[in-house]
Amino acid sequence: QVQLVESGGGSVQAGGSLRLSCRASGYTSITYCMAWFRQAPGKERERVATFDGVGQTNYTDSVKGRFTISRDDANLILYLQMNSLKPEDTGMYFCAADPSRWVGCRTFTYWGQGTQVTVSS
Repeated sequence: QVQLVESGGGSVQAGGSLRLSCRASGYTSITYCMAWFRQAPGKERERVATFDGVGQTNYTDSVKGRFTISRDDANLILYLQMNSLKPEDTGMYFCAADPSRWVGCRTFTYWGQGTQVTVSS
């Protein structure tokens, strides 16, 4: 079983940056499907970025060129670097993992508790 703990959220002004971290435990590696999701109040949860087991990344259109997902395999940490933040990026950000898949990341078995990101204009 994988435990995921996010950190790094906070309040910033538009144009600012934040780096989210997701520390995994319970497995000896994180070379499988992992992703960042977010959920704004009153909206459905959406997948923001994915890092699969072979190193491929994918982003939702609204964050392309601004967000970067990366992984520290040695320390079992998934990151999300967020630059040029906009008020519409506000929401709770969740880390998710599916240790049973390396590619074709569609569903995720394990979830963290989330970290809040608030961007003011």
